Formats: sequence, C-alpha cells, structure tokens
Amino acid sequence: MADLPRAPLVREEREGPIALLTLDAPPVNILSRALLDELDRALHAAADEASVRAVVLASASEKAFAAGASIREMAPLGPREARQHGHRGQALTRTIERLPIPVIAAVHGVCLGGGCEIALACDFIVASEEAQFGQPEIRLGVMPGWGGTRRLPRRIGAARARRWIYLGEPVPAREAERIGLVDRVVPREELRSAALALGGELARQPPVALAAAKYAVLAALDPGIDTGLRVELDLWSRLFGTSDQKAGMQAFLEKRPFIPRGRDGFAEASRGFPWATARPAHRAPRRTGRRKRVGRSGRH
Repeated sequence: MADLPRAPLVREEREGPIALLTLDAPPVNILSRALLDELDRALHAAADEASVRAVVLASASEKAFAAGASIREMAPLGPREARQHGHRGQALTRTIERLPIPVIAAVHGVCLGGGCEIALACDFIVASEEAQFGQPEIRLGVMPGWGGTRRLPRRIGAARARRWIYLGEPVPAREAERIGLVDRVVPREELRSAALALGGELARQPPVALAAAKYAVLAALDPGIDTGLRVELDLWSRLFGTSDQKAGMQAFLEKRPFIPRGRDGFAEASRGFPWATARPAHRAPRRTGRRKRVGRSGRH
C-alpha cells in the first residue's frame, strides 16, 4: 500500500491582498526542520506573488503559536551539526526581516524559543490575552540561536532582554505589550480579524515606498545585524559541545528537572569561547629608577 501524502505543515490561504500562512504541526507547532523549510518556501512564494501586499503568520493549534525548536532533533547534535541547524533557523528569520512586504505575527498560546524568535523577526505582533512569550533556552543548557540575542534587546531594551534570556521565564501578553514587544492585545476570538485588519491597512500603502521604509527602519535599528548573528551562531553551536547541553535536553525529553553542572570544570568547558582567552604571560615589574649615563671613556 502506497504511503499517503503528508499533510502540509504550513497552510497557505489568501485573504484579498494578504497571504495567511498558518502553522499546522499538532499539538504545539514544534519547529522541525521540515516545518522551517515549508515556511521558508511559503514566505518566498508570497513575496513573489504580485497580488500579495502583506503576510500574516498564524497557528492552527489551540495551545501554541509555536512551542520552540525540536529538542528531539537537536539533543544529539554536536557543534558542527548544530551550526548547520542554527543557520537554518537564522536564515528563516532573516527571510522574514528582508521580505519586501510587512509580516504580522498573530500569536496565541505559548510562543517560546524559536517561536518567539520568529515573532521577533516580524514587523508587528498581535497577541491574544492568554499568549505567553519567552526564551527558555538557558534551561536546556544553551541560549537563543535564531536571532533572539540580537532582536530581543532591540525590541525591549537590554535590561529586560537579559532577564528573558538569563532566566528563561515566560512573560504574559499584557506585560509583553507594556514593554513594547507586542503591538496590540485582543481577545482570542478577535485575533485573526485584528491581524487581518492590520494587514489590510498595510496593503493599502504604496508597495515600493513601504518596502523602502521597512528596509530603512531595519538598517537604522540594527545596521550590524549580520555580524551579530554570526557571533550568536558561533556561541550557540559551541554550546552543543558542553555537558550541560546534553544533560539539559535529555532531561527535557525525559520530563525531569535539569540540574546544571555548576562551575566545576568551567575552564575546560569554556575552551574555544571568547572569554577563555589565555592570560598574558607574567612580566617582571618595570624598573622606575633612572640609570646613570656612562661616557665613552667608561668613566662615570
């Protein structure tokens, strides 16, 4: 019996001039390699269609916009494989940012890890009242690797971004709106219509001017983003050579608490990281006394 074709992980619809792209990977839209690839193709297809003037990213799940990257896929990776996987996620978020049409994230339920990084790359975020945002990667022994360390400080400021990234705690929608991450919070039943209404307003703007404005705002906010993303990817992938990454992701898969290793072995685990540069060699103290000049004859 032939295998049945797999249902699409990203549903594509048109609402007038708006491309509605709906993540559909039950139960919580885990961001697998396959889903990332489908979403990337759908975004490019929308940008290539002349009639599309805005994009709305939504979710078919009742529980989540996207609950993060696939830990099952990532857990066994070493640094080299992690770099390739991280590059796929970064490439998707850069696609969203560089798209010459505005992109709106319509978020309900949990929006964590890679899901939050996808939302951060969008031009606008509209959220339902029960939505939750967060970057919990630290609790798995890693850090954000799809642009979160670059875009989160840009959006909410350095101090708040440090709390999100260092502590990994989820933040409710109203708080996310207060600090500037979310543009508008609406009741769950109004989320789709609110996102589409914003998309409709954007679609009525002159498209070339809108594309130029998007490009200019991004250049003003973060002219060095590509360099920053390379730094993030290097650090993120190196973490896949640490014992805490292995233990943290295994604990997640086994649904048990993760107990970090602590500072024991920190120096060894830090090899290759920028803070682990060799200390300068010890130098003898410099003599400060003045030496007497000796004449050609050798007399003092």
